[in-house]
Amino acid sequence: MSAPDLVAATKAAQSAGLSVALVEQPYRVAGRRSPAPARQLDAAWTAVLAQLQEGELGGLPLVAGGRSAGARVACRTAAEVNAVAVLCLAFPLHPPGKGDDPTKSRLSELEAVRVPTLVVQGDRDPFGLPPGGATRTVVIVPGNHSLRSTGAVAEAVADWLATAVPLASGP
Repeated sequence: MSAPDLVAATKAAQSAGLSVALVEQPYRVAGRRSPAPARQLDAAWTAVLAQLQEGELGGLPLVAGGRSAGARVACRTAAEVNAVAVLCLAFPLHPPGKGDDPTKSRLSELEAVRVPTLVVQGDRDPFGLPPGGATRTVVIVPGNHSLRSTGAVAEAVADWLATAVPLASGP
Protein backbone atom coordinates (compact mmCIF):
# COMPACT_ATOMS: atom_id res chain seq x y z
CA MET A 1 0.00 0.00 0.00
CA SER A 2 3.05 2.22 0.11
CA ALA A 3 3.96 1.71 -3.56
CA PRO A 4 4.84 5.12 -5.04
CA ASP A 5 2.27 4.86 -7.85
CA LEU A 6 -0.49 3.88 -5.43
CA VAL A 7 0.38 6.80 -3.15
CA ALA A 8 0.37 9.18 -6.14
CA ALA A 9 -3.01 7.89 -7.36
CA THR A 10 -4.44 8.16 -3.84
CA LYS A 11 -3.33 11.78 -3.53
CA ALA A 12 -4.76 12.61 -6.97
CA ALA A 13 -8.12 11.09 -6.02
CA GLN A 14 -8.18 12.88 -2.68
CA SER A 15 -7.32 16.17 -4.40
CA ALA A 16 -10.34 15.58 -6.62
CA GLY A 17 -12.52 15.32 -3.52
CA LEU A 18 -12.85 11.54 -3.46
CA SER A 19 -12.68 9.36 -0.36
CA VAL A 20 -10.09 6.59 -0.71
CA ALA A 21 -9.99 3.26 1.08
CA LEU A 22 -6.79 1.27 0.64
CA VAL A 23 -7.15 -2.49 0.98
CA GLU A 24 -4.17 -4.78 1.54
CA GLN A 25 -4.34 -8.04 -0.39
CA PRO A 26 -4.94 -11.00 1.99
CA TYR A 27 -1.85 -12.86 0.83
CA ARG A 28 0.26 -9.79 1.66
CA VAL A 29 -1.30 -9.51 5.11
CA ALA A 30 -0.36 -13.17 5.64
CA GLY A 31 3.24 -12.36 4.70
CA ARG A 32 3.25 -14.28 1.41
CA ARG A 33 4.67 -12.93 -1.83
CA SER A 34 2.58 -15.05 -4.21
CA PRO A 35 -1.08 -14.22 -4.70
CA ALA A 36 -3.83 -16.63 -3.74
CA PRO A 37 -6.07 -18.06 -6.49
CA ALA A 38 -8.25 -15.50 -8.26
CA ARG A 39 -11.51 -16.71 -6.71
CA GLN A 40 -10.07 -16.19 -3.20
CA LEU A 41 -8.77 -12.71 -4.01
CA ASP A 42 -12.09 -11.74 -5.60
CA ALA A 43 -14.12 -13.06 -2.65
CA ALA A 44 -11.99 -11.18 -0.12
CA TRP A 45 -12.22 -7.97 -2.18
CA THR A 46 -16.00 -8.10 -2.61
CA ALA A 47 -16.45 -8.86 1.11
CA VAL A 48 -14.36 -5.83 2.11
CA LEU A 49 -16.18 -3.57 -0.34
CA ALA A 50 -19.56 -4.81 0.87
CA GLN A 51 -18.59 -3.94 4.43
CA LEU A 52 -17.36 -0.48 3.40
CA GLN A 53 -20.49 0.16 1.35
CA GLU A 54 -22.66 -0.78 4.33
CA GLY A 55 -20.67 1.60 6.53
CA GLU A 56 -18.37 4.54 5.87
CA LEU A 57 -18.79 4.59 2.10
CA GLY A 58 -22.50 3.81 2.02
CA GLY A 59 -24.34 5.49 -0.83
CA LEU A 60 -21.19 6.79 -2.53
CA PRO A 61 -20.29 5.86 -6.11
CA LEU A 62 -17.40 3.39 -6.23
CA VAL A 63 -14.30 3.68 -8.37
CA ALA A 64 -12.66 0.29 -7.94
CA GLY A 65 -8.95 0.02 -8.53
CA GLY A 66 -5.68 -1.59 -7.76
CA ARG A 67 -2.13 -2.14 -8.83
CA SER A 68 -0.89 -5.25 -10.61
CA ALA A 69 -2.81 -8.27 -9.22
CA GLY A 70 -5.16 -5.84 -7.47
CA ALA A 71 -5.97 -4.26 -10.83
CA ARG A 72 -6.98 -7.66 -12.12
CA VAL A 73 -9.23 -8.17 -9.10
CA ALA A 74 -10.84 -4.75 -9.64
CA CYS A 75 -11.57 -5.63 -13.27
CA ARG A 76 -12.97 -9.08 -12.54
CA THR A 77 -15.30 -7.77 -9.82
CA ALA A 78 -16.29 -4.37 -11.27
CA ALA A 79 -19.82 -5.41 -12.24
CA GLU A 80 -20.42 -7.36 -9.03
CA VAL A 81 -19.50 -4.39 -6.80
CA ASN A 82 -21.34 -1.88 -9.02
CA ALA A 83 -18.23 0.17 -9.75
CA VAL A 84 -18.85 3.32 -11.78
CA ALA A 85 -15.24 3.23 -13.02
CA VAL A 86 -12.05 1.18 -12.67
CA LEU A 87 -8.47 2.37 -12.15
CA CYS A 88 -5.66 -0.04 -13.03
CA LEU A 89 -2.05 0.70 -12.14
CA ALA A 90 0.48 -1.60 -13.84
CA PHE A 91 -2.08 -4.11 -15.15
CA PRO A 92 -0.21 -7.40 -15.77
CA LEU A 93 -1.40 -8.17 -19.31
CA HIS A 94 0.63 -11.39 -19.45
CA PRO A 95 3.43 -13.02 -17.47
CA PRO A 96 6.89 -11.67 -18.41
CA GLY A 97 8.19 -13.32 -21.57
CA LYS A 98 4.78 -14.80 -22.43
CA GLY A 99 3.39 -12.01 -24.63
CA ASP A 100 3.42 -14.24 -27.70
CA ASP A 101 1.29 -16.93 -26.03
CA PRO A 102 -2.41 -16.00 -26.38
CA THR A 103 -3.32 -18.56 -23.70
CA LYS A 104 -1.41 -16.46 -21.14
CA SER A 105 -3.13 -13.16 -21.99
CA ARG A 106 -5.29 -11.46 -19.37
CA LEU A 107 -6.80 -9.02 -21.86
CA SER A 108 -10.21 -10.66 -21.39
CA GLU A 109 -10.30 -9.31 -17.81
CA LEU A 110 -9.92 -5.77 -19.13
CA GLU A 111 -12.32 -6.38 -22.01
CA ALA A 112 -15.06 -7.52 -19.61
CA VAL A 113 -15.16 -4.14 -17.84
CA ARG A 114 -18.10 -2.07 -19.11
CA VAL A 115 -17.46 1.18 -17.21
CA PRO A 116 -14.81 3.85 -17.84
CA THR A 117 -11.39 2.36 -17.13
CA LEU A 118 -7.95 3.89 -16.84
CA VAL A 119 -4.82 1.79 -17.19
CA VAL A 120 -1.55 3.50 -16.28
CA GLN A 121 1.34 1.40 -17.54
CA GLY A 122 5.12 1.77 -17.67
CA ASP A 123 6.57 1.92 -21.16
CA ARG A 124 9.04 -0.86 -20.27
CA ASP A 125 6.65 -3.06 -18.29
CA PRO A 126 7.65 -6.71 -18.82
CA PHE A 127 4.01 -7.66 -18.16
CA GLY A 128 2.99 -5.98 -21.43
CA LEU A 129 1.19 -2.89 -22.68
CA PRO A 130 -2.61 -3.24 -22.89
CA PRO A 131 -4.45 -1.66 -25.80
CA GLY A 132 -7.03 1.06 -25.40
CA GLY A 133 -10.69 0.23 -25.87
CA ALA A 134 -14.15 1.71 -26.19
CA THR A 135 -14.35 2.57 -22.48
CA ARG A 136 -10.66 2.04 -21.66
CA THR A 137 -7.99 4.74 -21.64
CA VAL A 138 -4.38 3.58 -21.51
CA VAL A 139 -1.73 6.06 -20.44
CA ILE A 140 1.87 5.00 -20.93
CA VAL A 141 4.35 6.61 -18.55
CA PRO A 142 8.13 6.25 -18.26
CA GLY A 143 9.14 3.19 -16.26
CA ASN A 144 8.60 -0.49 -15.72
CA HIS A 145 6.06 -2.42 -13.62
CA SER A 146 7.03 -0.41 -10.52
CA LEU A 147 5.69 2.87 -11.98
CA ARG A 148 8.03 5.16 -10.09
CA SER A 149 7.09 8.13 -12.33
CA THR A 150 4.75 9.41 -9.64
CA GLY A 151 4.19 12.81 -11.23
CA ALA A 152 3.08 11.21 -14.49
CA VAL A 153 0.87 8.73 -12.62
CA ALA A 154 -0.78 11.47 -10.56
CA GLU A 155 -1.38 13.60 -13.67
CA ALA A 156 -2.91 10.70 -15.60
CA VAL A 157 -5.23 9.79 -12.70
CA ALA A 158 -6.27 13.41 -12.06
CA ASP A 159 -7.00 14.06 -15.75
CA TRP A 160 -9.01 10.85 -16.10
CA LEU A 161 -11.00 11.40 -12.92
CA ALA A 162 -11.98 14.88 -14.09
CA THR A 163 -13.48 13.52 -17.32
CA ALA A 164 -14.50 9.91 -16.64
CA VAL A 165 -15.83 10.38 -13.12
CA PRO A 166 -17.81 13.66 -13.13
CA LEU A 167 -18.42 13.47 -9.37
CA ALA A 168 -14.67 13.84 -8.86
CA SER A 169 -14.64 17.41 -10.12
CA GLY A 170 -17.14 18.81 -7.65
CA PRO A 171 -19.33 18.16 -4.62
